[in-house]
Amino acid sequence: SVVYATLIIVLIFVPIFFLSGVEGRLLMPLGFAYVIALAASLLVAITVTPVLAGLFLPNDKSVRQHTEPRLIARMKSGYERMLRASIQHWKVITAFAIVGFALAMTALTFAGRGFLPDFNEGSLTVNISTLPGTSLDESNRMAQRVEELLLSRSEVVATARRTGRAPADPHAQEIYASEIEASLQMKKRTKAELLAALRSEFAALSGLNVVIGQPISHRIDHMLSGTRANIAIKIFGPDLYELRRIGEQVKQIASPVAGAVDVVLEQQADIPFVLIKFRRDAIAQHGLTIREVSEAIETAFAGSIVSRVLEGQAAFNLVVRFDPAVRSSFEAIESTLITTAHGARLPLSALADIRRDRGPNLVSRESVQRKIVVMANVAGRDLTSVVEEMRAKINSRMRLPVGYYIEYGGQFESAAEAARTLTFLGIVVIAGIFLLLYLAFRSFRDALLVMINLPLALIGGIAGMYIAGGILSVATLIGFIALFGIATRNGVMLIAHIRYLFERENVIDPLEAVMRGARERLIPIMMTALAAGLALIPLALAGGEPGSEIQAPMAMVILFGLLTSTLLNMFVVPILYVHFGNLGREQTAVNQSTEQPA
Repeated sequence: SVVYATLIIVLIFVPIFFLSGVEGRLLMPLGFAYVIALAASLLVAITVTPVLAGLFLPNDKSVRQHTEPRLIARMKSGYERMLRASIQHWKVITAFAIVGFALAMTALTFAGRGFLPDFNEGSLTVNISTLPGTSLDESNRMAQRVEELLLSRSEVVATARRTGRAPADPHAQEIYASEIEASLQMKKRTKAELLAALRSEFAALSGLNVVIGQPISHRIDHMLSGTRANIAIKIFGPDLYELRRIGEQVKQIASPVAGAVDVVLEQQADIPFVLIKFRRDAIAQHGLTIREVSEAIETAFAGSIVSRVLEGQAAFNLVVRFDPAVRSSFEAIESTLITTAHGARLPLSALADIRRDRGPNLVSRESVQRKIVVMANVAGRDLTSVVEEMRAKINSRMRLPVGYYIEYGGQFESAAEAARTLTFLGIVVIAGIFLLLYLAFRSFRDALLVMINLPLALIGGIAGMYIAGGILSVATLIGFIALFGIATRNGVMLIAHIRYLFERENVIDPLEAVMRGARERLIPIMMTALAAGLALIPLALAGGEPGSEIQAPMAMVILFGLLTSTLLNMFVVPILYVHFGNLGREQTAVNQSTEQPA
């Protein structure tokens, strides 16, 4: 029974290893650690523990005298009385368990849905953007105003800001965009209250789009959807101006949705350009090629690397280009000299038509399609319900032109994918558990009775989820997985011992076998549950502390699930085994065989 119970727990953790993406990276180490620890504990239980028992237990006074501590004796006596009363009223107890399970499943349908719990990182990442084409000085001044508002809050102890980034930076951003990192030290107000106050002040700043996030959460969002927010509403289509119009409509519809904050439209605008259209006949007439003229223009205004400069241990590219001030003069651009193969020098205006124009500052694409994105964060509500309400309102109020469509991306997309993976594999795992139980007991009925521990564990697990915030996330799903393993193990140990009494110790009466088996398994099962519960209490109490965002909800699910599954396992499973277990039917078969004449 120990081996089968351990195999069942290992099997239950298999779905974790099929998670991909961020959730897989976060939770696979947990699964590996749990499985390896279980394997090690099984090895110790079947090797070291029997040896230690053989060395020390024969000399133990309580073992020699067949006595138990007074507390344990009282616990067993009280439990036996309650169990006998429960067996007499088994229909009421069973109905109570069924009603509890039905209420728990109803509560689960109303629970919020999310990907990962809201992190408490102790810092904020504030992304600011203004109109494309804004000068560096003006962008710096506007970002400094946001920084001052942050520092005016007593909870903000320090800030660091970047306005623009170098073009070769892996996370390059334009000079009209800034990013502020703010360190927090929370006081009387909660983090949610602080963020609400900051968003209210930022909303009064005209010409700025401000999105508040956190360093790790921000990067997770960026990996999942390519944006710096929880939700990315992506609008695809061929025409940029039509995309902007649709994007503005989507923003107006999404902004009033309860729980939606920092709703902004991706900054796309027309900015001044100088359009150079080559005259192929003139270029050919002077013995030049399009490539040569293009490279000359690129060298003049963007620069070309011609050598390397060494200064001590450092090396720098030597770049040749015009003084950047030349680019501000349209006449200077027209007068740019191009050298022909014969040494003649011609102004660029003789080889191309040059005119002022306007064009988009940014063309964003995904899977070749042009797109524009409406971003939003979520506060005070679960992620999935916010997305579903946005989707419903956008579908009912908008009719997209032919060739345009909307996709929704972000954390909820990964949450749905993880839930589908865990649900499908969970069904496979439950079937595998039933097969293992059938191999262990050689009885369909007994295997099914052990499986009753799963819905019994759900009752407390769902209660723990609500106490932890009422959000069904990847963290709470892993809690349910661990809980199912522990609950199933308790059922295996109980029914295996009852069958052992019947088959090996000749306890013929099924009722007596159940009563004695439950009584003798009371302390081991309670010790197992108590040891796990005591280990989980520090994790559960750490809820809200930085670093405990995944552990605390998971611990709450397991802790409360252990409470109900252990309690109900010691009453519901025995009384159902008395009436529906395979033990009574085996006894009937034995009696019938002994009555047959030889």
